[in-house]
Amino acid sequence: MVIIGHVDAGKSTTTGHLVYKLGGLNEREMEKLKKEAEAAGKGSFAYAWMFDKLKEERARGITINIALQKFKTPTYDITVIDAPGHRDFIKNMITGTSQADCAILVVSSSPNEFEAGIADNGQTFEHLRLAYTLGIKELIVAVNKMDNIKWKKERFDEIVDTVKRKAKSFGYAPESIAIVPVSGFADHNMTTKYDGAEAAWYKGWEKTNPKDKTKKITGTTLIDAIDTLAVPERPINKPLRIPIQDVYKISGIGTVPAGRVEAGTLKPGMNVVFAPAGVSSEVKAVEMHHESVPQATAGDNVGFNVKNLAQKDIKRGYVCGDVKQDPPQGCISFDAQVIIMNHSGVIMPGYSPVVDCHTAHIACMFEDINRTVAKNKESKTDTNTAAVRSNDVALITLKPSKPMVVEAFTEYPPLGRFAVRDSNKTVAIGVIKAVTKGEAAAAGKAGAAKGAKPAKGKK
Repeated sequence: MVIIGHVDAGKSTTTGHLVYKLGGLNEREMEKLKKEAEAAGKGSFAYAWMFDKLKEERARGITINIALQKFKTPTYDITVIDAPGHRDFIKNMITGTSQADCAILVVSSSPNEFEAGIADNGQTFEHLRLAYTLGIKELIVAVNKMDNIKWKKERFDEIVDTVKRKAKSFGYAPESIAIVPVSGFADHNMTTKYDGAEAAWYKGWEKTNPKDKTKKITGTTLIDAIDTLAVPERPINKPLRIPIQDVYKISGIGTVPAGRVEAGTLKPGMNVVFAPAGVSSEVKAVEMHHESVPQATAGDNVGFNVKNLAQKDIKRGYVCGDVKQDPPQGCISFDAQVIIMNHSGVIMPGYSPVVDCHTAHIACMFEDINRTVAKNKESKTDTNTAAVRSNDVALITLKPSKPMVVEAFTEYPPLGRFAVRDSNKTVAIGVIKAVTKGEAAAAGKAGAAKGAKPAKGKK
C-alpha cells in the first residue's frame, strides 16, 4: 500500500500514527522519536519521523525518499510505502507507487491547503493520475486535518465532490472509493470512530463491494476501509521479475538489492541475472522486513543478498530474473499505445521526454508516430502521421537513450505500463504492445524542446 498526496497533507504523520496504533512500533521506540522531535523543536513531527529518517527530511519537514514499514490489520498483513509529496521528488513517488497494489490518497482539509494541492503546480491530482497509470485500481481517500476545520461538514462535502469528479476523469469508479474524514495527528477515525460532538453528522462511509458490484460495504474508520480492499491475483507461476528499487552495501553481509517481486518466486540458491547490464549471481539469502524467509513470491517487497557483485554493479531500474527461465533483457525499442493528455504543443518524432516504467526513469525518443485513434477535433484520423497533440491516441515506437528493461503489458503488466513526464508534469501515459530486445543504442539527449513545437500563440 502506498500513501500519496500533496506535500504537507499530513501523509507521514497519518501513516506513522496508524502504524504505531496497530503495533508496528513499540512504546519505547515511539517515545524515543517523540523526544528527538521535541528536542528539535518539531514535536508534532514525531509520527512522521518514523518514516522521515534522513537529516534533510527532518530539517525541512518533508519526505524525500520512499520508506517502508509493516503493520497488521484484523484482515491483512500490510507493507506500507510512504511516498514524497513534493514535486521535486516525484521520481521517488513513482518508484514507490510502482511497487504497490493499492493506495491511500491523503488530502488536507485545512484552509488553502486543499486548494494548493489541486492547483496547477499541486500534486494531489498528479499523484492520483500517476497511481491509476501505474496500475493502482484500489483506492482510499483520507480527508485529513479535520480537527483543524472543527469537522465542518460543508468543507468535507466540497472536498469529496471535487475528488470524486477528478478520480472519475482518470478512470476510477467514484462509488468504489471509501472516503474517510480523519485527523492523523489527533487520532480521529483512524482505528476507532471519533465521537466528538462536532462530528455528530458523520455516520460512516459507503462503497460498492469489489467482489459483487450490486452490494454495498460500509464502515466508519480508516482501518475499516483498508480491510475492505481486494487482494489482486499474484502471478507466482510466471518467470521471475523484480524491478530494483535500491541497492545497499551492508557490513558483514555484502550487496543487497531491494525491490518488489512482480512475478514468480525468489529463493536462496537461485542463479539470477540483472538486466540490462547482464550481470549474474547466486542468491545467498532472502529477507522481508529484516527477517530471513525461505522464499518470496509475487507481491512481496524483499531484500536479497547476492554473491560476488558490488553495489555499483546493480542500479535502480534494473530488473532481476531467473537465469534459466525467460531471463529479462534490455531493449532496443518498444511499441506502445500512448494517450497524449497534457501537452501544450505538437509532438513530433525526435521528442525525448522521460519515461517512468516500474522503477526506471529514462529519457526515450519518440522515433515513429502512427496515430491510430484521433480524439482531438483539430487532428485528422490517419496513419503514419508525423505529429500528435493533447487528446490524441497513437501507436508510437520509443527508443531509450540508455539501456532499459520493459516488457509487453500482456506478459508482465507492471513492466508494461508507463508515464511520460516533461517539465515535472505527466504529459502522456502508455501501454507497451511489443518489445524489440537487445542492447540499446543512445537515442540522443533528453529535452522537452526536442521534437516538440509550442501551441499557437505560445512561446
